[in-house]
Amino acid sequence: MRIVSLLPSATEIVCALGLQKSLMGVTHECGSSTGVDRLPRLTASLLDPGLSSREIDTLVSASIKADAHTIYGLDADLLARLEPDVILTQSLCEVCAVPTAMVEEAVCTMPKSARIVALEPITLAGVLESITEAAASLGVEQAGKALVEQLKSRIESVRSRVAGKPEPRVLAAEWLDPVYCGGHWVPDMIATAGGVDCFGTAGQPSHPLEMADIKAVDPDIIVLMPCGYGIEEIVGRYREVEALPGWTALQAVKRYEVYAVDANAYFSRPGPRLADGVELLAEIFHPGPTTQAARVMKLDPAGCFVAV
Repeated sequence: MRIVSLLPSATEIVCALGLQKSLMGVTHECGSSTGVDRLPRLTASLLDPGLSSREIDTLVSASIKADAHTIYGLDADLLARLEPDVILTQSLCEVCAVPTAMVEEAVCTMPKSARIVALEPITLAGVLESITEAAASLGVEQAGKALVEQLKSRIESVRSRVAGKPEPRVLAAEWLDPVYCGGHWVPDMIATAGGVDCFGTAGQPSHPLEMADIKAVDPDIIVLMPCGYGIEEIVGRYREVEALPGWTALQAVKRYEVYAVDANAYFSRPGPRLADGVELLAEIFHPGPTTQAARVMKLDPAGCFVAV
């Protein structure tokens, strides 16, 4: 079977299922799994990486409103040359990956037809179900069941470990300027890790927040996880959110309870590593001797972020 993944999380799922050698092409954002970085890239970002968070939000919002699909490009010619049997994609979020409609248009022009499998999870449980769905579509149903059981065990272990402990009120910032709350599976992750998401609702998209509303809640902990960024990039962009009126007056900021995490690795992508994200959040909310250094950076009194 020849597989093309147009979704970073789908690439991770394929590799976790032991099908890496069947991958023929991936997205420009893939590269966390051994060997994937050498595969052909079928997509490209059409946004200038030098733009500020506010500028990116403005352009993305305009693209979605106009249904213009100007965020990502798809190399349809390369897709045809790779002759995939299965193409893994999604239509949940145009901000996250190439939309299914663009893929369907490209497939219509291909000499050899391909089966399109769209993964559409919106909750943490849904992510696990999508792994099972992907495995079944790729002919490795038992491997999918084994992987899901392993992930469920890790998630339930965290839930048991934090049960009965104080629950901090949390702002998960899925974007920095404007501030967006975490959506879809992120509120589930926070609840599982022993926190209370003050702004997001499980299964619902992220949405922008007014600073007045953030101040009214004044969360105990802020976790910076803007979609599409690694931890170092997030730390580098902190000045954008720090400059927002009222940000420095928040109690979490004054108490240095602001954390930066690798959004790409553990939160933005609905794949196996969300289990790592749940474990990481539990480490933040309820730190102990098992806290893993270098996976989290925390604001310090000097206004810098240091590994914890």
